[in-house]
Amino acid sequence: MCGFVGFVDEERGYDRLSVLQAMADAIAHRGPDAEGLFDDGRCALGFRRLAIIDLEGANQPLLNEDGSLVLVFNGEIYNYHELRRRLAASGHVFTTEGDGEVLVHGWEQWGTGLLGQLRGMFAFALYNRATGELFCARDAFGIKPLYYAAEGRRLLFGSEIKGLLPHPRFQRRLNEGRLATYLCMEYQPDDETLFEGVRKLPAGHWMRWRDGVLECQRWFFPRFTDTGKAPRGSLDHNAALIADTLRDSVATHAVADVEVGCFLSAGVDSTLVAHEAARIMDARTFTVGWGEEAYSELAAAADFAKATGLRNRQRVIDDRAFFASVPAVQYAMDEPLPNPSAVPLYHLCHMAAEDVKVVMSGEGADELFGGYPYYQECLAFEPYEAVPAPLRQAAARAASHLPEGTHGRRFLMRGAEPFARRYLRWEYNFTFEEACGLLHPDLAASGSAGGPNNPLLPPWALGCDLVEKVLGSAADEVTAMQTLDILLWMQQDILLKADKMSMAASLELRVPFLDREVFAIASRLPTDQRVSRRETKIALRAAAARTLPPRTAAMPKKGFLTPLATWLKRDRWAAELREVFHSETARRYFDVAHLDQLLADHQAGRAHNMKKLWSPYCFLIWHDQYF
Repeated sequence: MCGFVGFVDEERGYDRLSVLQAMADAIAHRGPDAEGLFDDGRCALGFRRLAIIDLEGANQPLLNEDGSLVLVFNGEIYNYHELRRRLAASGHVFTTEGDGEVLVHGWEQWGTGLLGQLRGMFAFALYNRATGELFCARDAFGIKPLYYAAEGRRLLFGSEIKGLLPHPRFQRRLNEGRLATYLCMEYQPDDETLFEGVRKLPAGHWMRWRDGVLECQRWFFPRFTDTGKAPRGSLDHNAALIADTLRDSVATHAVADVEVGCFLSAGVDSTLVAHEAARIMDARTFTVGWGEEAYSELAAAADFAKATGLRNRQRVIDDRAFFASVPAVQYAMDEPLPNPSAVPLYHLCHMAAEDVKVVMSGEGADELFGGYPYYQECLAFEPYEAVPAPLRQAAARAASHLPEGTHGRRFLMRGAEPFARRYLRWEYNFTFEEACGLLHPDLAASGSAGGPNNPLLPPWALGCDLVEKVLGSAADEVTAMQTLDILLWMQQDILLKADKMSMAASLELRVPFLDREVFAIASRLPTDQRVSRRETKIALRAAAARTLPPRTAAMPKKGFLTPLATWLKRDRWAAELREVFHSETARRYFDVAHLDQLLADHQAGRAHNMKKLWSPYCFLIWHDQYF
């Protein structure tokens, strides 16, 4: 677990080693235990290490036997013992006991075929000194990030965007044309970022750079292979299979030369992971919560820990601590992320890092096993979609004139929309029209705020090719939504904040649900063992019921709730937002009067505008950090 930076550039107009050092220093939090630098005048690689396996050896950059290949790697390869045995039998010579070296020799043995054999989380860059080629790859689900910026024959790359900024040829510019998309979705749904020219290597992709030419290809697509209704009696069989596979995954993810702990909430996902971890070690668990009891999971987590014999450390976060840490959270994220749960996760990671260097968590269970309540909406719409589209559209027009909150209004309006527009994540926060209305009039009126090659487009237009691909391969809307969430929401929000918040605390976060063997089971579950009109995560809950208390196994999906909506009604925090909303930066990008109205309506209880307030606020705080 670490971080890396680098550049391919033959220019001699600057001190390459000093620049590389500054880039590595910018991500020192990812690896405070050691650093390594490499530069041959063409490719420069910088590395920061958080030592987890082979604590004294396995420093990077790593070289093969003849020094022709150089590797920097962030992540963990959980099946490295098996791969090492196979490669050693083929004549490869290993000089460390770490997991990273299997990437070097695996590339020599199998080329891109290596990627499908890896069980783990990773982003890595492998440089061939003889050919000048740089090969980079990212794990199947995007657990570990990788950013790059290409201009001419120069390529900058690294684990975090902040690692690119010290390079003297990097031009720091806001990608203004994507601000509306950010307001709608809270992230960018494709490979762009809010830094102009900086891109993300998507999950399950590799890229090759040689002589100024970039090639990028997908090597993994999350495909669900079974749908429909399950045969009688198969739920018990699948529950047993899930339980056994998850047990193996937790045991595999627990391998380390340092102590491993677990995050613990009241939900079924983290409790399953912690319970399995307790079978093989004396696991510490960590929980954060709020003084407002209605939002807090502290009591439920403490009860579960006591009942199962787990050590549990807890911390209460109040409104002052929450707001005080927002700048640090937005800086750590690289791009603005207005998901309020990032803040308690930041505190949770820093608390855990006081005791351990590695934790396991429950991310990915909802996407793989069907945990979000809005998946059930697809099932509710199925019979209504048999009504001819013109009739549904007429009903939607009539319903639009009814007062908000009228029973059936939302159903009739959303039921008339095609799936691509009805998919909730496209307009998770603002509608596209609302987002454009919130932007400064000059910015919105231009219609192409980022220039002619970067038009101000709605998020569903950016993602339409992906939606069509998913719809073409998915047998039903539940499966399509799960697939899209894996490709978008999980990758661009859930996993990104998990990586950035844990690494900000120099803590490794492992996710046993996002394991290739676990996904193999989840992808074969019939749809009605994932979601029904009454229940979510059906098969996973059945697996949990085999070992967890019934109340925990049946716990409904709650998410990481915060009292933020309540706090924003208080004068103190409303004044904090109002001050930021009237800053020079806010006047440059937003219609300030519109922001004031959103805040006034929220304080008065006329509207629930927490997300619509928090999104521009986080952007402005982030903008102060980077611009």
